[in-house]
Amino acid sequence: MAMNVRLRDEQTEALKLRAEQEGVSMHAIVLRAVDDYLARTAHEGLVREAAKEQTAKWAELLERLK
Repeated sequence: MAMNVRLRDEQTEALKLRAEQEGVSMHAIVLRAVDDYLARTAHEGLVREAAKEQTAKWAELLERLK
């Protein structure tokens, strides 16, 4: 799927500089950033859900420990 991304001028310049430093395309860096974001937020979602389950499971004990 193709899409357009509008970056601020300073973002474009920073991205261009980083791409030159790494010897890769700006496109490659953007794809890596999207992959990193998706992986990180998926993990955070799993941790958040596990915390909710454990809080419910141990609610009585947690209340007594207050």
